[in-house]
Amino acid sequence: MTQRGRAGARPGGHPHSRRTRPEPEARTPAPPRVDLTAARARVRAVIEPVVAGAGYDLEDVNLSRAGRRFVVRVMVDTDGGISLDDVAVVSRAISAALDEAEESGGELLAGEYQLEVGSPGVDRPLTEPRHWRRNIGRLVEVDGLTGRIVSTGDTGVVLDVDGVSRELAFDGLGAGKVQIEFKRMDEADFGDEDDDDDDDDNDEGEGEA
Repeated sequence: MTQRGRAGARPGGHPHSRRTRPEPEARTPAPPRVDLTAARARVRAVIEPVVAGAGYDLEDVNLSRAGRRFVVRVMVDTDGGISLDDVAVVSRAISAALDEAEESGGELLAGEYQLEVGSPGVDRPLTEPRHWRRNIGRLVEVDGLTGRIVSTGDTGVVLDVDGVSRELAFDGLGAGKVQIEFKRMDEADFGDEDDDDDDDDNDEGEGEA
């Protein structure tokens, strides 16, 4: 029997040589731990006066992580609603304020962040008097009652509940929820009934000729 290699040799190596271990793969360092609650409070303190100065209400600030990047979601609103142009203007103002705060030496967020600015949807709970005021005429559910907002004041709201007015004080009032309403088919306006009538008239005229 023939044995290949010299005594003491290892396959793929040289006599009396040591097998080298593969270099460990470089691992991406984990993102630093950040107190999101504290960071959110710092961000809110910076942007709240900016939003108010632009004539809007700061409804919510949410901070989350997406890998090594933060996502800052800001909800703003005002009477009459907010347009896409308004969102663009206030977004630039918020971004500038955050950059200025970082440059002045106060670290708000450890790393990069993505800013998203928008307005609340109809699913936003009604918790402030201004929320109720901005939804006058809408059907809402609150504290087991379902009614339409008739009016609001400094201390409470008036709901039409099955034709009966109910006055509810903001003090102790729970969060209201706007109800999505769909028109009945016989009440819907499809905007093409006149066109159908015109087509019928034209068809009749052509038949007589």
